[in-house]
Parts: sequence; C-alpha cells; structure tokens
Amino acid sequence: MKKTLIGLFAIIVVIGAAAATWGIISFKGNAVKERAELFISKRSDYTQLLDSVRPRIKHHFAFDIYAERLNLEQSFKAGHYILEDGMSVIDIVRMFKLGLQTPVNVTMNNVKTPAYLAGKLAKQIDADSVELVTVLTDEKLAKELGFKNSLTMFSIFIPNTYEFYWTVSPEDFVERMYNEYKNFWAKNSRDEKRKRSGLSRVEVSTLASIVYEETRKVDEMPRIAGVYINRLKQGIPLQADPTIKYAMQDFGLRRILYRHLKYESPYNTYINRGLPPSPICMPSIDAIDAVLNFEKHDYIFFCARPTFDGYHNFARTLKEHSANARAYQSELNKRKIK
Repeated sequence: MKKTLIGLFAIIVVIGAAAATWGIISFKGNAVKERAELFISKRSDYTQLLDSVRPRIKHHFAFDIYAERLNLEQSFKAGHYILEDGMSVIDIVRMFKLGLQTPVNVTMNNVKTPAYLAGKLAKQIDADSVELVTVLTDEKLAKELGFKNSLTMFSIFIPNTYEFYWTVSPEDFVERMYNEYKNFWAKNSRDEKRKRSGLSRVEVSTLASIVYEETRKVDEMPRIAGVYINRLKQGIPLQADPTIKYAMQDFGLRRILYRHLKYESPYNTYINRGLPPSPICMPSIDAIDAVLNFEKHDYIFFCARPTFDGYHNFARTLKEHSANARAYQSELNKRKIK
C-alpha cells in the first residue's frame, strides 16, 4: 500500500511538473512563429485582431486565456505592431492592451495639392483621404496657425521622412507638421537669410515651388531663383509656365501654347504680376534654400536648352531670349512634342 501511494505521488509530481512546464512554455515562452508586422486599424473589431494575430503565433489556447483575463476584447488599442522573435503570449497580449505600437516612417515629397497629399498620406497612416483632405483644407485651422487660408497653410509641409504613430489623427498630424515647419525655419539661419529677398516664409515657399517645377537640377536652382527675384523687383510678370499647369490643374501638359497663356486664374503669372497666391507644389528643401541663397545676376529670362539635358539657357535681353526660345521650339517640333 505504501509503495502504491509513493507511486501515485510520483505520478502526480511528474504531471504537475509537466503542467508547470507547459504553462511556462505556453505563457512565457517564445510564441512568435516569425517576425511579423501588424496593422490594427481604429475600424477593426476583435475578430479582425484575432485573424491578424493567430496565423503568426503559437500557443493559441494560452493567448485566449490571458487575453480573456485582461479583457483584451474590450480594451485592445489600434496601432502598428511588431511581433518580435522571443515575445511571449504575455508580452503580445500586453502590447495590444497597452497600445505599445511601433512608429512608422511617413514620407512626403513631390506633391502638388492638398488632395494629392491626402491621398499619399492615406496609404501611410490609419486615416482615409476624406478625413485628411477635410483637415488639410480647414480654413479655421489655417487661421489659427496664422495663415491667410488653407492653400497657404500647405507651405508647412516640408518634404522629408518623419516618424509618426500609425494611428495619428489628421489634426495631430497637421499640428506636428506645423512644429516641424517652425523648427525648419529656425535652423540654418533661414529666417535671417529670408530678409535678403524681402519675402515672407509663405512667399519663399511659393517661389521655391515654381523653381522646383522649373528644374530638378539643384546646382541651377539659385540662378533660376535669381531670375524670378529680378523680375519681382522690377515689376515684370514672372511668366512661369508651371503656374499655367497649376492654374489649369493639368499637370501632364507637356507644351505650353499661346492659348494656355490666356487662361483666367490668379495663378496665371502671365496675366498677373507678382507671386501666385500660394505654392503650386510642395517644394524640395533644396529649392527653398535656393530661393534663400538666390544668385545675384542681371538675367531676366531663361529657356530650356534644346539638348533636353534638364538645364537652361539664360538671357539678359528679349532678343537673346527669343533666339533661345526659337531653338527650343524648333527642337520640340522636331520631336513632335505637342
């Protein structure tokens, strides 16, 4: 009898040890099959969370037990999460419970309008384009930030890559970008350099947007900026072709014809003197700095080279410019560009 009791006790000890081991492995051991990136939207329900998590983890039973214990169904947080090798069921459930999400990189560049920007951002954060464009065109918000309207508020977006939480709201996104904008102007003596041109921050961004649309050649940007500064100071219309494309909202237009120059719009710099009302795109940092460091010269005109190498020929007189323009137009005709 004594031997039987000892045997039963041994069995119980073995079973207990096995259960304890199972518990440790299930709850505290590595539950991740392989590193995975999860996006849990603010519009997701608990079933969608489980559908995202289950295929990527082991120990489902332990996950369900611990998730129920922490009432995860009613308390999980949306966000961008990384399942790392070595994470336990406890780590994973707590991550969703506490919203311990990993930031995402949001890249902005080469954008022409708030609507384009909204579409680009909607692919990078958990907000749809309608929500975003509503905030980006909010006139009240623009005035609160010190801008004349939402079109000039567009100048706060400095092209770069920024870290955000994926669930950032459109309002918080704009507030963060406004702070980035203020920091941008405080760096590298930009506000001090701005006095050289006599332009405001918005005006610098507006001119930079034209320069950016005229050329991608960084080494030529200060010279082109100098041409426009000369025209502004002398009261000569800018006559910038990119403003015609923006006015017509036809960004695929390859050749500006005479009829296009008559298009009625405050953005048409052929029929209106001075700068357009707001930026015509999101200018690069190089373009902004080119305006701040514009080249001093006496050029009034420039025209794309007929070699189509991306550079321009510059001229001081209309006669010189007309010759350059004829050479370029002739090459356009040869290449049948309409």
